[in-house]
Amino acid sequence: MNKESIAVGLDIGTTKIVAMIGKKNEYGKLEILGVGKSKSLGVHRGVVNNITQTIQSIQQAILEAENDSGYKINDVVVGIAGQHIRSIQHSDYISRKNPDEVIGDYDIEQLTSQVQNLAMLPGEEIIHALPQEFKIDGQSEILEPIGMYGARVESSFHIVVGQAASIRNLGRCVKNAGLELTGLTLEPLASADAVLSEEEKEAGVALIDIGGGTTDLAIFKNGVIRHTAVIPFGGNVITEDIKEGCSIIEKQAELLKTRFGSAWPGENKDNEIVSIPGLRGREPKEISLKNLSKIIHARVVEIIEQVYAEIKLYGHDEPKKKLIAGIVLTGGGSQLKHIKQLVEYITGMDTRIGYPNEHLAGNSSEELSSPLYATSVGLVMESLRNQTNSATPFVEMKAPEPVVIPTPQPEIEKIVENVIEEEEVKKPQVQEQKQEIQERKKKYDFNNLLGKIKEFLDNVE
Repeated sequence: MNKESIAVGLDIGTTKIVAMIGKKNEYGKLEILGVGKSKSLGVHRGVVNNITQTIQSIQQAILEAENDSGYKINDVVVGIAGQHIRSIQHSDYISRKNPDEVIGDYDIEQLTSQVQNLAMLPGEEIIHALPQEFKIDGQSEILEPIGMYGARVESSFHIVVGQAASIRNLGRCVKNAGLELTGLTLEPLASADAVLSEEEKEAGVALIDIGGGTTDLAIFKNGVIRHTAVIPFGGNVITEDIKEGCSIIEKQAELLKTRFGSAWPGENKDNEIVSIPGLRGREPKEISLKNLSKIIHARVVEIIEQVYAEIKLYGHDEPKKKLIAGIVLTGGGSQLKHIKQLVEYITGMDTRIGYPNEHLAGNSSEELSSPLYATSVGLVMESLRNQTNSATPFVEMKAPEPVVIPTPQPEIEKIVENVIEEEEVKKPQVQEQKQEIQERKKKYDFNNLLGKIKEFLDNVE
């Protein structure tokens, strides 16, 4: 990797768009140079539904990140989610011409590119083809085939598929915002990079990323991705329910959810009430926190049950597929009060909140360690792996220095000679003028004296 490899991740979410610029420091940790955030106006449930508004939101986030960091952003790695995402399992193999040569990167690339050409349903496109275990000449459960001998290399793949139109719309927004798209990554995979440890991936873990428009799931076992899914519900649906249930505007509903909301109704007493200002001079509206928690609880239970159904679909109940490390919650929705306890109650699995601070440099701000930025941090890490130099420092424009044209030496000598000659010519003229002045002075003094003597004699008479 280059000494100064600058990476940029662009998280195009339903509620917010985040542009993050970072680089690796001398300790191998991620140092965040700048962050830009804007409200996402043209995205619904992870899918672009207004090109113009999305471009404007991207440009706003990019500009803020550039001003914050002092770097000009050239290209980005973008996260993709949405209800159109689905995943399938597929196995494929290649026969090697020369089995006496060791298996190298070329063979794995050949196998992966062969899978990339797999026929999909009309309008669908492969986003990721992620190899799992390999099988070489019948020998199974090989995680790293490079360096081994074999004639037939076989692998099972986890294939992530999305709608081609949605992918192209996302690419068009990035391009029209004046940026190059260097990579497209499934958002739960990026979040997993940021918040999961290698031990958890080995033991078996389900990452649940609760965003604004979607809830993303990524399951790992034996250090390999096993299952991904996107549930088309997120924090915005909870806000919508509060808005309808309490008959208030969306802004007030969002504020209620983040400040006073809880996923566990039993925590609130019946007499706990919040007063909401009325619209245009109307009376304030009083809302019971217990009722608020009941609304939130009902929707969160629905989301978690759908996620848990996907976890069971993977085969969590089977002893070999058991997720020992349990569940890790991340994303903005994971900050909801008591959501950890509710997830543990519904699934019976150990749960923790995932923060991206493990990979961040020690001097990073506390805000960046929030689960809100898990996907953005993961996208920057993905960009660093691509070894791209995605941003360059702004060069300060300096005023040009005045150009001094040196006078040739013979010219200087000539000018000096002319000055000396002029001074020599002037010398006799100056002497003559001095003598003339002195003579006039003498004549003036003598005439003045005669006048005074004459005046005195006249007075005496």
